[in-house]
Amino acid sequence: MSTASRPATARLWLPSRSSSSPCSSTSRRSTSGRPLPSPEPGTPVDRVDTPALVVDLDALERNLDRMAAFATRTGKRVRPHAKTHKSPLVARMQLDRGAVGLCCAKLGEAEVMADAGVGPLLITTEIAGQPKVARLVALRRRAVVLVAVDDMDTARTLSDAMRAADLVLDVLVDVNVGQERTGVAPDGAGELAACIASLPGLRLRGIQAYEGHLQHVYAEAERRARWRECADRMLAAHEGLTKRGLDSEILSTAGTGTCAFAAELPEVTEVQAGSYPFMDSDYAQVEGLPYESSLTVLASVVSRQRGDTAVIDAGWKALSTDAGMPAVKGRPELEYVTKGDEHGGVRGARMTPGERIELVPSHCDTTVNLYDEYVCVRAGVVEAVWPIAARGRIQ
Repeated sequence: MSTASRPATARLWLPSRSSSSPCSSTSRRSTSGRPLPSPEPGTPVDRVDTPALVVDLDALERNLDRMAAFATRTGKRVRPHAKTHKSPLVARMQLDRGAVGLCCAKLGEAEVMADAGVGPLLITTEIAGQPKVARLVALRRRAVVLVAVDDMDTARTLSDAMRAADLVLDVLVDVNVGQERTGVAPDGAGELAACIASLPGLRLRGIQAYEGHLQHVYAEAERRARWRECADRMLAAHEGLTKRGLDSEILSTAGTGTCAFAAELPEVTEVQAGSYPFMDSDYAQVEGLPYESSLTVLASVVSRQRGDTAVIDAGWKALSTDAGMPAVKGRPELEYVTKGDEHGGVRGARMTPGERIELVPSHCDTTVNLYDEYVCVRAGVVEAVWPIAARGRIQ
């Protein structure tokens, strides 16, 4: 995308260091009151201190444009999952390209997005317990919020809280279509929906049926076949609402790895893709996806005393390994090996202290949660630094 055609917001998010906005793109990090320096715009990437979480802005924008084109082509709405990027700034880029709102995995993420004026918000994880219900009421006072519910008692608790606050909360029935995490069984969706529809303070909007366990099935044919089984369960739940004459205007499903399949179903209204802005080395093995890696961890060699394994300054605290080892960008012959909390190793090449290397995380979501900021780069030069405002908001 040329500079002339690029959405203006991508170029204007460069407030000064003095900005007090929670979305300031160059906010300082601090420890014990002392600022930790962030690279200034115009800094060559090879002068950025490490480890650093780097976003290739050109690749990011291409990914966002591809998803927007998908929505236009298929007629399906996109409600991206903010649990990946945890950034109101990236969320705004998605909204500017036609997203109908954002998904948030946790209430804490939703609070950050609402504070930044981003919405409407779908909280995809069940809300339970008095502290969270109280926070949800406070959030609903200032933002448009939908929640997923899989339990009648939970629905009644939310109804009581919303009625006491003179509020109305939009609700999706959360349906288990095979992930075996949250969600009511498909044959129980109609009964739960009827309960929700009868409760004051709640407004039934439809169904959530997320098949997260299929997103990283590498072979496209296998992924499609297994998705079809999940789709059948989702459609059974949808029919359960329809037979009761209940409203199901929203059928929200699918992630980055399955949204193309979900677009084939007329009943599906929106997809919840999350990883597509960044991708990762595990997603790179998933067949049939049009998105590219835009997220890397920049690291430096700190020791060459281990023969053909260079020791770098990026260990478990800089790279999540729940989905396997990160990949060395552009160097498939090299292998990342773990060396503990603070260090990693790059096996297969002799490198000297101070040399730089880029690693593609194996899981973008969990790696992002390790950092305070994105160093946003275009053509090898820092263009902006964006705070990861919802980092650590796991409650």
